[in-house]
Amino acid sequence: MKLDHPALVKLLQRAYSGEKAAAFAYIGHARSLRDPAAKAAVRQIEEDEWQHRQNLRGLMERYEVPVSRWLEVKLHVIGRLISASCHVIGRFMPFFFAGKLESGNVCEYFVMLRHFHALGIHEHDAMLYEMGMKEKEHEVYFLEQVRTSRLLPLFQRLFSWGAGSSLNDVDLEKKAPVQDGAGYCRNYKAQSRAAQDQR
Repeated sequence: MKLDHPALVKLLQRAYSGEKAAAFAYIGHARSLRDPAAKAAVRQIEEDEWQHRQNLRGLMERYEVPVSRWLEVKLHVIGRLISASCHVIGRFMPFFFAGKLESGNVCEYFVMLRHFHALGIHEHDAMLYEMGMKEKEHEVYFLEQVRTSRLLPLFQRLFSWGAGSSLNDVDLEKKAPVQDGAGYCRNYKAQSRAAQDQR
């Protein structure tokens, strides 16, 4: 079955390649850390990203969505550059920007879920919901690593993410059930980006 939904196709392609960039970044991030617990946590997050990429590839193959070669190359390079930079930019910035990245990634999966619903497809709800929630767990973890940093207030003002300022409306303490997952991220800006991609 081929998807007749350009915004969903673009979102699948972007998320698929984006997960590789994130995983590459976390390889360098983990290697740059000295604390064994933090190193193990970031490595687990890297594994989660590879699993998400595998899940997305399964959806893409099922619905005949081609991998974007341009995004694969572009985000491969970006991921490798971020990975290398983690060794020279200190402890705070890798955690901060990883948290902001994950904060936006949360909504990709709930918007994806909603796009599938627009096509009458509900069988992927649980998988997409769980991936979105896993990204939220990542965001929360990274925020906790920088919450007490003196740099956080400045970076929060500059980049609009931090303590009390998320790019999604998911609350892990008050999670909506899977069947209501499409209600998350109604104002997510990826929708407008996807629309621009179609032009």
